[in-house]
Amino acid sequence: MTLSGKKIAVLGCGRSGLAAAKLALAKGAGQVTLFDANPAATCPEPGIPLIAGATEADARAYAAELVILSPGIEADIPWTLAFAEAGAPIIGETELGYQYWGGRIIAITGTNGKTTTTALIEHILLHAGRSAKACGNYGYPLCELCLQPEPPEFAVLEVSSFQMETIVDFRPDVGIWLNFAPDHMDRYKRVEDYYHAKCALFRNMSPEQPAIVREGEQVEGLRCRRLGFSSVVSTGQLAYSGTTITEQGKPLIDLAGTALVQAHNAENAMAAILACRCVGIADSAILDALRDFCPPGHRCERVAEQGGILWLNDSKSTNLHSTEAAVRSQTRPIVLLAGGKDKGLDYSAINPMLRDKARCCIVFGQIAAQLESTFSPVCRTIRCETVPQAVAAAAEAAQPGDVVLFSPGTSSFDQFSGYVQRGQCFRDAVHALLNDQQA
Repeated sequence: MTLSGKKIAVLGCGRSGLAAAKLALAKGAGQVTLFDANPAATCPEPGIPLIAGATEADARAYAAELVILSPGIEADIPWTLAFAEAGAPIIGETELGYQYWGGRIIAITGTNGKTTTTALIEHILLHAGRSAKACGNYGYPLCELCLQPEPPEFAVLEVSSFQMETIVDFRPDVGIWLNFAPDHMDRYKRVEDYYHAKCALFRNMSPEQPAIVREGEQVEGLRCRRLGFSSVVSTGQLAYSGTTITEQGKPLIDLAGTALVQAHNAENAMAAILACRCVGIADSAILDALRDFCPPGHRCERVAEQGGILWLNDSKSTNLHSTEAAVRSQTRPIVLLAGGKDKGLDYSAINPMLRDKARCCIVFGQIAAQLESTFSPVCRTIRCETVPQAVAAAAEAAQPGDVVLFSPGTSSFDQFSGYVQRGQCFRDAVHALLNDQQA
């Protein structure tokens, strides 16, 4: 890609947009301007002009020769298309970074588990003495990594469907497909649109390149060398039995005592093992690194255990599939805490599992009434307004030997700024309640 002398519009002035603007300037762009529809938007770089509260009229007046999108900005809305009315191509920050990236890329997509797998692969590579950085949706924007004086050998890139909507030449060295389930229906008109965007990860990969795909998952147009894994079936390269990852029926590693022992995290581990093997990392280094890995927070993390009751924080669960995986992974009776913003999802799919595994469901937030109606036919269901109220109700319902699983199953934006704030609210409420019980 040649940017020399070009007039470039970068849409979105968050970290990704700013990184894209700085990379474009570093590669010789003649003029780079940030645009944001938010009138309160600010830019920490005084040398890069920003148009806050930008309108479609501003877009047309600018007459960009290239439009670069931050991941959260849709490519097909009138505001975005106004920048391209004169024929300017639209690409995303990930595509721009790819054009100037000189190292190797391991790219991870999936409805759930992306961040844990990305962090785990980075951890393994570093443990093996290789240079690597987690980036994309987790860690650095790829463009920011390109600007480092000494970029690492590996970009371990978490990619969302949003980023894959605007790729052109992007091609990872290893592609990982963890799973797929309906999500982001507040952005996509059809679930098929969400699916096709994710499939684009493999669009430019060649037949000899490895695609690591969960067994049973269908990936449209996949022509890569497929390597499979699953915690449910044993038809792929790696499987999971009890607490042990197996290969062709033979034990590979026992995850008992690690942070990856639950089935959904075992699948993340299997994907990471296969990916690191593909780039030449020895099994001894991979398996050693698995034993001391700690997943990022708010992903089925242990908050406390008192009176025989285990409290788990899975606030990162922002869709039904994630909650389903968390529930499936539990071996103890469950008190499930679920709720948040209405994303237009149908939660009845987990009713058979709740009938078998849940002692009680505590529902809260904007979607509480819908969840109460959905879950109550199969499980005792208690409706609350807030997370602290839900924690108090869970303490009343739980019995010794139970797990209280905070796995909301939808986004947090009805009451919180994000899943991190929601998870911290849960942690604080649990600690406050348990401290009161001990007093």
